[in-house]
Amino acid sequence: MQNTAKRTGAQLLIDALVAHGAELAFCVPGESYLAALDALRDVQDRIRLIVCRHEAAAAHMAEAYGKLTGRPGICFVTRGPGATHAAVGVHTARQDSSPMILFIGQVEREFTDREAFQEVDFRAMYAPLAKWAAQIDDCRRIPEYVGRAFHMAVNGRPGPVVLAIPEDVLTDEAEPVEMTSYQRAAAAPTADDLDKLAGLIGRASRPLLVLGGSGWTPRACDGIRRFAERFQLPTVVTFRRQDVFDNDHPLYAGVIGLGTPPALTSFVQSSDLLLVVGDRLSEAATGAYTLFDIPTPRQNMVHVHPSPDELGRVYQAGLSIAAGIPEFAASVAQLAPGGTPDRSAWLEQAAEEHARLAVLPVRDQTLDLAKIVAGLNTQLPAGAILTNGAGAYAAYVHRYFRYRSYQTQLAPACGTMGYGLPAAITAKLTYPDRAVICFAGDGCFLMSSQDLATAVKYRLGLVIIIVNNESYGSIRMHQERRYPGRVFATDLQNPDFVTYAQSFGAHAERITETTAFAPALARALAADLPTVLEIKLDIDAMLAQSPRRQ
Repeated sequence: MQNTAKRTGAQLLIDALVAHGAELAFCVPGESYLAALDALRDVQDRIRLIVCRHEAAAAHMAEAYGKLTGRPGICFVTRGPGATHAAVGVHTARQDSSPMILFIGQVEREFTDREAFQEVDFRAMYAPLAKWAAQIDDCRRIPEYVGRAFHMAVNGRPGPVVLAIPEDVLTDEAEPVEMTSYQRAAAAPTADDLDKLAGLIGRASRPLLVLGGSGWTPRACDGIRRFAERFQLPTVVTFRRQDVFDNDHPLYAGVIGLGTPPALTSFVQSSDLLLVVGDRLSEAATGAYTLFDIPTPRQNMVHVHPSPDELGRVYQAGLSIAAGIPEFAASVAQLAPGGTPDRSAWLEQAAEEHARLAVLPVRDQTLDLAKIVAGLNTQLPAGAILTNGAGAYAAYVHRYFRYRSYQTQLAPACGTMGYGLPAAITAKLTYPDRAVICFAGDGCFLMSSQDLATAVKYRLGLVIIIVNNESYGSIRMHQERRYPGRVFATDLQNPDFVTYAQSFGAHAERITETTAFAPALARALAADLPTVLEIKLDIDAMLAQSPRRQ
């Protein structure tokens, strides 16, 4: 017999999360949603709640969960200051196409439109940042709104949804209703699409596969790999989407986007067919829209994306295919190539680009960041997850680390600072048996360093490598290029990072020479608590040797 006992709005909300398969949520507690916290207490065996130290970090943890798993990351924050702090995570989720749902406790309904304590119109505030921003003013409709939020977060172009719930709605009561989990709905390429695609590839002398965006799965990556091998397609990936294709595969030719090497830019632009799968071809992916002509590239273009709204938005493709990435990959993995032109010269050029990636600069210096990053390729166990935020240090990670499999890279394509540590926390919570390495600059780390306390609280054995150059290094690089000899407002004064980390209860070491890094990393990987490894570098030397200047 169905239980008809009334449930509070908060209980209906948490019932909905359970019904939709939520297992992990992040929050900074607030009085505006105490009823939801109380309801979460009753389902601790179903949903693990991670209490964070800053709403920006909590939102980034939820975004990283969505990026890592393809399921919506869940975040709870309070009204006013809490919700505005969380906006950076919503912005990241929107630009990176990561599924995420942000729940905001709102002022009571009778106080609205009076500028009550911490009152903000979140529908207006989040309208340009989220896929959908709404407020639930009737507790009976909570299951409906939450179901729609899950569906919107994952379908089409994935992204963030924001739901504000007034405090009194969470304590109102209503009859429980039956709920089923959300479903992913995606189109598949038609037979006509596949015929046209095969024909275009068959006639192309210099085809190039361009991979990026979100919505990938390990199986989809495998299908695309088999497709690339069968048709002998050189492959590049877009900015901070390196893990969708094995970087050691002979068809892999590199990363396009910010700081693309001139030789790779020339190689990409000399193609006669661009097969773009998953990426929306953003500013970051196209080198500020300079890589391809707008609106019509001079190469023939096939553009595949889950959302038809992204097709033709900037670039007018010769063939546009609205399809989910797994569905497209499964279809093209079955395609059989027909007669093709001789592409030996084109494949040789791709091999040259691949070989160029393996070249490590020869430098006579005590502490070499390039060697340290390259060493991780053999020092880390298979399946290790690397995270990073934004800064000059990140160019070394993207250039010298080789991503071998999907779900090993967590980095914001929108260039958010402070992202690496929250993302690493999420990665270790989600995959506790995998090694997790966070790279952060000194400026980047101190934007989220308070949540080192969160990593310690939950005893997460992750490794944080702080590249300390006492500067907002990436900004300084741009500053020196645009305003030579006028460095200003980019230098930093830092704490002693070793002592700082130890004050949280974390392990910490300072690395002063390249040879000391490998044994320090081994100790860190064996630790049962977070470990901070500080690498202090000279900013001028670091920028002069940056991969973005090679």
